[in-house]
Amino acid sequence: MIPNYQALLLPCLEVLASGKTLTLAELNQQLAEKLKLTPQECAVRLESGAVLFYSRVSWARTYLKKAGLIEFPQKGVSVITELGKATLSKNLDAIDNEYLKQFPSFVSFIKGEHRKEQAEENNVAFDEQTPEEKLEYIYQGLQSALATDLLDKLLSCSPAFFEKLVVELLVKMGYGGSLQDAGKAIGKSGDEGIDGIIKEDKLGLDMIYVQAKRWNRNNFIGRPELQKFVGALAGQGAKKGFFITTSSFTQEAWQYAPKTETKIVLIDGILLTQLMIEYNLGCTTQKNYEIKRLDSDYFEEL
Repeated sequence: MIPNYQALLLPCLEVLASGKTLTLAELNQQLAEKLKLTPQECAVRLESGAVLFYSRVSWARTYLKKAGLIEFPQKGVSVITELGKATLSKNLDAIDNEYLKQFPSFVSFIKGEHRKEQAEENNVAFDEQTPEEKLEYIYQGLQSALATDLLDKLLSCSPAFFEKLVVELLVKMGYGGSLQDAGKAIGKSGDEGIDGIIKEDKLGLDMIYVQAKRWNRNNFIGRPELQKFVGALAGQGAKKGFFITTSSFTQEAWQYAPKTETKIVLIDGILLTQLMIEYNLGCTTQKNYEIKRLDSDYFEEL
Protein backbone atom coordinates (compact mmCIF):
# COMPACT_ATOMS: atom_id res chain seq x y z
CA MET A 1 0.00 0.00 0.00
CA ILE A 2 1.33 3.42 -0.95
CA PRO A 3 1.60 5.72 2.13
CA ASN A 4 -0.04 9.14 2.02
CA TYR A 5 2.22 12.16 1.71
CA GLN A 6 2.28 12.82 5.48
CA ALA A 7 3.42 9.26 6.15
CA LEU A 8 6.23 9.88 3.65
CA LEU A 9 7.62 12.94 5.46
CA LEU A 10 9.82 11.07 7.96
CA PRO A 11 11.03 8.36 5.51
CA CYS A 12 11.91 11.08 3.00
CA LEU A 13 13.97 12.92 5.62
CA GLU A 14 15.65 9.66 6.65
CA VAL A 15 16.67 8.88 3.06
CA LEU A 16 18.33 12.29 2.92
CA ALA A 17 19.98 11.86 6.35
CA SER A 18 23.45 11.20 4.90
CA GLY A 19 23.65 14.77 3.66
CA LYS A 20 24.11 13.70 0.05
CA THR A 21 22.30 15.63 -2.65
CA LEU A 22 19.73 13.41 -4.34
CA THR A 23 17.85 13.92 -7.56
CA LEU A 24 14.11 13.39 -7.53
CA ALA A 25 14.55 10.09 -9.35
CA GLU A 26 17.14 8.91 -6.79
CA LEU A 27 14.90 9.99 -3.92
CA ASN A 28 11.92 8.14 -5.40
CA GLN A 29 13.96 4.98 -5.93
CA GLN A 30 15.50 4.94 -2.46
CA LEU A 31 12.16 5.68 -0.81
CA ALA A 32 10.51 2.86 -2.73
CA GLU A 33 13.27 0.47 -1.61
CA LYS A 34 13.04 1.67 2.00
CA LEU A 35 9.27 1.18 2.05
CA LYS A 36 9.56 -2.12 0.13
CA LEU A 37 7.08 -1.02 -2.51
CA THR A 38 6.63 -3.30 -5.49
CA PRO A 39 7.12 -2.09 -9.09
CA GLN A 40 3.37 -2.51 -9.53
CA GLU A 41 2.63 -0.24 -6.56
CA CYS A 42 5.07 2.37 -7.85
CA ALA A 43 3.35 2.31 -11.24
CA VAL A 44 -0.16 3.10 -9.94
CA ARG A 45 -1.47 6.24 -11.62
CA LEU A 46 -4.00 8.88 -10.73
CA GLU A 47 -6.99 9.41 -13.00
CA SER A 48 -5.08 12.33 -14.49
CA GLY A 49 -2.26 9.98 -15.49
CA ALA A 50 0.30 11.16 -12.95
CA VAL A 51 2.11 8.43 -10.98
CA LEU A 52 0.56 8.32 -7.48
CA PHE A 53 3.76 7.49 -5.55
CA TYR A 54 5.82 10.15 -7.33
CA SER A 55 3.07 12.70 -6.74
CA ARG A 56 2.99 11.99 -3.00
CA VAL A 57 6.77 12.12 -2.73
CA SER A 58 6.69 15.48 -4.48
CA TRP A 59 4.19 16.84 -1.95
CA ALA A 60 6.21 15.47 0.98
CA ARG A 61 9.35 17.05 -0.47
CA THR A 62 7.59 20.42 -0.82
CA TYR A 63 6.27 20.38 2.75
CA LEU A 64 9.68 19.47 4.19
CA LYS A 65 11.22 22.35 2.26
CA LYS A 66 8.60 24.82 3.47
CA ALA A 67 9.35 23.75 7.05
CA GLY A 68 13.09 24.30 6.44
CA LEU A 69 14.05 20.65 7.00
CA ILE A 70 15.39 20.19 3.46
CA GLU A 71 16.37 22.55 0.68
CA PHE A 72 16.63 22.50 -3.09
CA PRO A 73 20.15 23.69 -4.00
CA GLN A 74 19.17 23.43 -7.64
CA LYS A 75 16.18 22.36 -9.68
CA GLY A 76 15.11 18.75 -9.18
CA VAL A 77 17.49 17.91 -6.31
CA SER A 78 17.11 17.76 -2.52
CA VAL A 79 19.46 17.90 0.47
CA ILE A 80 18.82 17.84 4.20
CA THR A 81 19.42 21.00 6.27
CA GLU A 82 20.90 21.33 9.76
CA LEU A 83 17.38 21.80 11.06
CA GLY A 84 16.40 18.57 9.33
CA LYS A 85 19.32 16.72 10.94
CA ALA A 86 18.35 18.10 14.35
CA THR A 87 14.79 16.90 13.79
CA LEU A 88 16.00 13.39 12.94
CA SER A 89 18.13 13.30 16.08
CA LYS A 90 14.92 13.36 18.14
CA ASN A 91 14.15 9.81 16.94
CA LEU A 92 10.55 10.65 16.13
CA ASP A 93 8.05 7.91 15.32
CA ALA A 94 6.46 10.07 12.63
CA ILE A 95 6.30 13.57 11.18
CA ASP A 96 3.00 15.07 10.07
CA ASN A 97 1.55 18.50 9.33
CA GLU A 98 0.82 19.13 13.00
CA TYR A 99 4.48 18.58 13.87
CA LEU A 100 5.59 20.88 11.05
CA LYS A 101 3.41 23.69 12.41
CA GLN A 102 6.09 24.44 15.01
CA PHE A 103 8.17 25.94 12.20
CA PRO A 104 7.14 29.56 11.35
CA SER A 105 7.99 29.18 7.66
CA PHE A 106 5.59 26.24 7.37
CA VAL A 107 2.82 28.11 9.19
CA SER A 108 3.29 31.00 6.77
CA PHE A 109 3.14 28.57 3.86
CA ILE A 110 -0.14 26.94 4.87
CA LYS A 111 -1.62 30.37 5.57
CA GLY A 112 -0.98 31.20 1.94
CA GLU A 113 1.61 33.92 2.45
CA HIS A 114 4.06 32.16 0.10
CA ARG A 115 1.51 31.40 -2.62
CA LYS A 116 3.13 33.81 -5.03
CA GLU A 117 6.58 32.33 -4.38
CA GLN A 118 5.20 28.82 -4.84
CA ALA A 119 3.53 29.78 -8.11
CA GLU A 120 6.77 31.24 -9.41
CA GLU A 121 8.64 28.03 -8.50
CA ASN A 122 6.02 25.87 -10.20
CA ASN A 123 5.86 28.04 -13.31
CA VAL A 124 9.55 27.45 -13.94
CA ALA A 125 8.90 23.78 -14.45
CA PHE A 126 5.39 24.08 -15.91
CA ASP A 127 6.50 24.01 -19.56
CA GLU A 128 8.44 20.81 -18.89
CA GLN A 129 5.45 18.96 -17.44
CA THR A 130 3.38 16.41 -19.32
CA PRO A 131 -0.23 17.34 -20.21
CA GLU A 132 -1.45 15.09 -17.37
CA GLU A 133 0.87 16.78 -14.88
CA LYS A 134 -0.33 20.20 -16.06
CA LEU A 135 -3.94 19.17 -15.52
CA GLU A 136 -3.10 17.93 -12.04
CA TYR A 137 -1.31 21.19 -11.21
CA ILE A 138 -4.16 23.33 -12.52
CA TYR A 139 -6.70 21.22 -10.64
CA GLN A 140 -4.80 21.65 -7.37
CA GLY A 141 -4.64 25.39 -8.01
CA LEU A 142 -8.41 25.56 -8.54
CA GLN A 143 -8.99 23.60 -5.33
CA SER A 144 -6.72 25.94 -3.40
CA ALA A 145 -8.49 29.02 -4.81
CA LEU A 146 -11.89 27.52 -3.95
CA ALA A 147 -10.77 26.84 -0.36
CA THR A 148 -9.65 30.47 -0.04
CA ASP A 149 -12.99 31.74 -1.40
CA LEU A 150 -14.90 29.50 1.00
CA LEU A 151 -12.93 30.76 3.98
CA ASP A 152 -13.55 34.38 2.92
CA LYS A 153 -17.30 33.66 2.79
CA LEU A 154 -17.24 32.01 6.21
CA LEU A 155 -15.55 35.06 7.71
CA SER A 156 -18.16 37.38 6.21
CA CYS A 157 -21.24 35.39 7.31
CA SER A 158 -23.08 35.87 10.60
CA PRO A 159 -22.32 33.72 13.68
CA ALA A 160 -25.81 32.17 13.39
CA PHE A 161 -25.20 31.18 9.76
CA PHE A 162 -21.81 29.74 10.68
CA GLU A 163 -23.40 27.57 13.38
CA LYS A 164 -26.00 26.38 10.85
CA LEU A 165 -23.24 25.57 8.37
CA VAL A 166 -21.32 23.57 10.98
CA VAL A 167 -24.46 21.53 11.64
CA GLU A 168 -24.99 20.81 7.94
CA LEU A 169 -21.38 19.74 7.51
CA LEU A 170 -21.47 17.37 10.49
CA VAL A 171 -24.70 15.83 9.24
CA LYS A 172 -23.23 15.33 5.77
CA MET A 173 -20.29 13.59 7.46
CA GLY A 174 -22.69 11.15 9.12
CA TYR A 175 -23.20 12.77 12.51
CA GLY A 176 -26.36 14.09 14.09
CA GLY A 177 -28.97 11.76 12.66
CA SER A 178 -31.29 14.03 10.68
CA LEU A 179 -30.65 17.69 9.91
CA GLN A 180 -33.83 18.55 11.81
CA ASP A 181 -32.65 16.80 14.98
CA ALA A 182 -29.18 18.32 14.73
CA GLY A 183 -30.62 21.78 14.18
CA LYS A 184 -32.58 21.55 17.40
CA ALA A 185 -29.53 20.50 19.38
CA ILE A 186 -26.93 22.98 18.15
CA GLY A 187 -26.67 26.36 19.80
CA LYS A 188 -29.42 25.58 22.30
CA SER A 189 -27.50 24.31 25.29
CA GLY A 190 -26.61 27.67 26.81
CA ASP A 191 -23.74 26.09 28.72
CA GLU A 192 -20.53 28.09 29.02
CA GLY A 193 -17.91 26.92 26.54
CA ILE A 194 -20.36 24.78 24.54
CA ASP A 195 -22.15 25.96 21.41
CA GLY A 196 -24.13 22.83 20.74
CA ILE A 197 -24.66 19.11 21.04
CA ILE A 198 -24.91 16.64 18.18
CA LYS A 199 -25.49 12.90 17.97
CA GLU A 200 -22.44 10.78 17.20
CA ASP A 201 -24.54 8.49 15.01
CA LYS A 202 -28.06 8.26 13.60
CA LEU A 203 -29.27 6.26 16.61
CA GLY A 204 -27.90 8.73 19.13
CA LEU A 205 -25.87 6.18 21.08
CA ASP A 206 -23.49 8.93 22.20
CA MET A 207 -23.36 12.71 22.06
CA ILE A 208 -20.62 15.02 20.85
CA TYR A 209 -20.35 18.56 22.13
CA VAL A 210 -19.42 21.32 19.70
CA GLN A 211 -17.55 24.59 20.04
CA ALA A 212 -17.64 26.75 16.90
CA LYS A 213 -15.46 29.88 16.66
CA ARG A 214 -15.75 32.16 13.63
CA TRP A 215 -12.48 33.96 14.24
CA ASN A 216 -10.24 36.00 11.96
CA ARG A 217 -7.40 34.11 10.22
CA ASN A 218 -4.70 35.72 12.37
CA ASN A 219 -6.53 35.24 15.68
CA PHE A 220 -5.27 31.79 16.65
CA ILE A 221 -6.99 29.60 19.23
CA GLY A 222 -4.70 29.03 22.23
CA ARG A 223 -4.44 26.29 24.81
CA PRO A 224 -6.54 28.22 27.40
CA GLU A 225 -9.55 28.11 25.05
CA LEU A 226 -9.23 24.33 24.75
CA GLN A 227 -8.87 23.94 28.51
CA LYS A 228 -12.09 25.90 29.00
CA PHE A 229 -13.83 23.65 26.49
CA VAL A 230 -12.55 20.50 28.21
CA GLY A 231 -13.74 21.92 31.51
CA ALA A 232 -17.17 22.57 30.05
CA LEU A 233 -17.28 18.99 28.75
CA ALA A 234 -16.36 17.67 32.18
CA GLY A 235 -19.17 19.71 33.68
CA GLN A 236 -21.60 17.92 31.38
CA GLY A 237 -20.07 14.50 32.00
CA ALA A 238 -19.12 14.42 28.29
CA LYS A 239 -16.07 12.75 26.82
CA LYS A 240 -16.12 13.85 23.17
CA GLY A 241 -16.02 17.22 21.50
CA PHE A 242 -15.39 19.05 18.23
CA PHE A 243 -13.59 22.40 18.38
CA ILE A 244 -14.16 24.06 15.01
CA THR A 245 -12.71 27.41 13.95
CA THR A 246 -12.19 29.46 10.81
CA SER A 247 -8.74 30.45 12.06
CA SER A 248 -6.20 27.96 13.41
CA PHE A 249 -4.59 26.81 16.64
CA THR A 250 -1.32 27.72 18.31
CA GLN A 251 1.37 25.03 18.55
CA GLU A 252 0.61 24.66 22.27
CA ALA A 253 -3.05 24.06 21.42
CA TRP A 254 -2.22 21.41 18.80
CA GLN A 255 -0.02 19.61 21.33
CA TYR A 256 -2.54 19.85 24.16
CA ALA A 257 -3.81 16.46 25.30
CA PRO A 258 -6.25 16.35 28.24
CA LYS A 259 -5.17 14.08 31.11
CA THR A 260 -8.70 12.68 31.26
CA GLU A 261 -10.63 10.36 28.99
CA THR A 262 -11.95 13.40 27.14
CA LYS A 263 -11.30 13.32 23.39
CA ILE A 264 -11.45 16.55 21.40
CA VAL A 265 -10.97 16.87 17.66
CA LEU A 266 -9.56 20.16 16.35
CA ILE A 267 -10.77 21.43 12.98
CA ASP A 268 -9.07 24.60 11.73
CA GLY A 269 -9.99 26.77 8.76
CA ILE A 270 -7.86 24.74 6.34
CA LEU A 271 -9.42 21.39 7.27
CA LEU A 272 -12.87 22.97 7.50
CA THR A 273 -12.77 24.19 3.89
CA GLN A 274 -11.32 20.85 2.73
CA LEU A 275 -14.25 19.05 4.34
CA MET A 276 -16.72 21.50 2.78
CA ILE A 277 -15.26 20.75 -0.65
CA GLU A 278 -15.23 16.99 -0.02
CA TYR A 279 -18.86 16.97 1.11
CA ASN A 280 -20.07 19.57 -1.43
CA LEU A 281 -21.18 22.15 1.11
CA GLY A 282 -21.14 25.74 -0.11
CA CYS A 283 -19.76 24.70 -3.50
CA THR A 284 -21.11 23.00 -6.61
CA THR A 285 -19.60 21.03 -9.46
CA GLN A 286 -19.21 23.28 -12.47
CA LYS A 287 -18.05 20.73 -15.03
CA ASN A 288 -16.70 17.19 -15.21
CA TYR A 289 -13.94 16.15 -17.60
CA GLU A 290 -13.19 12.57 -18.60
CA ILE A 291 -9.59 11.78 -19.50
CA LYS A 292 -9.51 8.69 -21.70
CA ARG A 293 -6.57 6.56 -22.76
CA LEU A 294 -6.02 4.19 -25.61
CA ASP A 295 -7.12 0.64 -24.69
CA SER A 296 -4.29 -1.37 -26.25
CA ASP A 297 -5.78 -4.67 -25.11
CA TYR A 298 -8.83 -4.06 -27.27
CA PHE A 299 -6.71 -4.09 -30.39
CA GLU A 300 -4.93 -7.35 -29.56
CA GLU A 301 -5.99 -9.84 -32.20
CA LEU A 302 -6.43 -13.42 -31.13
